[in-house]
Amino acid sequence: MTSSLAELEQPPLEPPSLFGNTVSGTLHDLSIPIGVMPPLVRESAPAFAVSERSEAFRRRFYPDTNLKTWCDWHWQYANRITSLDQLGRMLRLSPEELAAGTGLAALPLAITPYFAAQFNPDDPADPLRRTMVPTVAERTLNPGESADPLGEDGHSPVPGLVHRYPDRVLFLATDTCAAYCRYCTRSRCVGKPHTAGTAGATRKRWPAAIEYIKNHPEVRDVLISGGDPLTMSDAALDHLLSRLRSIPHVEIIRIGSKAPIVMPQRVTPSLLRVLRRYHPLLMSIHCTHPDELTPESTEALRRLADAGIPLGSQTVLLKGINDNVADMKSLLHGLLKSRVRPYYLYHCDPVQGTAHFRTPIFKGVDIIRGLRGHTSGYAVPTYVVDAPGGGGKIPLMPDYVQGYDGEDLVLRNYEGGLYRSYDPAAPAVCEPHAGTAQGGEPCW
Repeated sequence: MTSSLAELEQPPLEPPSLFGNTVSGTLHDLSIPIGVMPPLVRESAPAFAVSERSEAFRRRFYPDTNLKTWCDWHWQYANRITSLDQLGRMLRLSPEELAAGTGLAALPLAITPYFAAQFNPDDPADPLRRTMVPTVAERTLNPGESADPLGEDGHSPVPGLVHRYPDRVLFLATDTCAAYCRYCTRSRCVGKPHTAGTAGATRKRWPAAIEYIKNHPEVRDVLISGGDPLTMSDAALDHLLSRLRSIPHVEIIRIGSKAPIVMPQRVTPSLLRVLRRYHPLLMSIHCTHPDELTPESTEALRRLADAGIPLGSQTVLLKGINDNVADMKSLLHGLLKSRVRPYYLYHCDPVQGTAHFRTPIFKGVDIIRGLRGHTSGYAVPTYVVDAPGGGGKIPLMPDYVQGYDGEDLVLRNYEGGLYRSYDPAAPAVCEPHAGTAQGGEPCW
């Protein structure tokens, strides 16, 4: 790879706030009556799947944009909806949504036209809409919340790199996303006006981060995140992946992305040609609700899987969105059918202004209890709390182990039945000290 960082493609500017009268692209407004569409013009088949829902949305709000252009990820990115003015022409905004624009939000508004097409325009409680459209609730700092609850900045030896676990690092390659989730863990640093459109400045951090990895042979696994790495050009990704793959002790490279869900058009043949060069390469897909598994996103996931990329999902447990067994099971089954292995279910991090998304911690345990044994083991993710202050992921499970009775270990199965397993090698008795059971109780 011979391209310099300065030669790599720059992304469009980020929105500085929720305000603005500028209408991106060729957006048309709600003056078109519901149910009335512009005349259908016969077009050649697009290179990417287009659902009936997306096509109806395109014809209504972007009638001057043809299917080929609609399916171009560059167009989707450049024409993101970035103000409440624009959004209000597509959705009937609630008072809580309208009130989100009463000042500078911590996280900008940006939604691809494709993903906006998946929203229910009349229902503010629509699950996908809630994950993307800001509300006034974001403006409240709640108890236990902070800008950097996971202590990432304290585990950053060089800018753009987090080294919390012994053998792996988090490489923050960009501060830009195709769409901004309202519960974002890194809302403190992504999509900010002072970093908007400064891909070159962000990439100036890369050499020091790469040098750090070179100088730490214990690092065998690099997770590329951000922001969303798939907002970068193919050339930029190729450059970064080639540098990382040239480090002998880096065994695995992972990419964390929501682009296949919010901008599935990004998964192009040229992108896949780049990714195939750097196996073993894995991808973690951020997917939250079964409604996100559209014909378009399913096609993107199929392409990635066909390219030999192992796919895992990372799902955040969100109040009123996916915090019930039925919706969670539907999501996990849909992911498996798309060859995505459910990986982590996260308790929503205590980022400032996110209390309206957060469930009680043990809600997640209840959901795992409703999944384990009731569906395929492959469909059951690991439920974790990312410990505030930088403690890392801590898995939580239902109480399947009930304790010892003599030389029997007493276990509870998924139906609630108690069973005994003969296990004479009982664990040693704990010495009482902070953080363990009291003396006389078994250590687990």
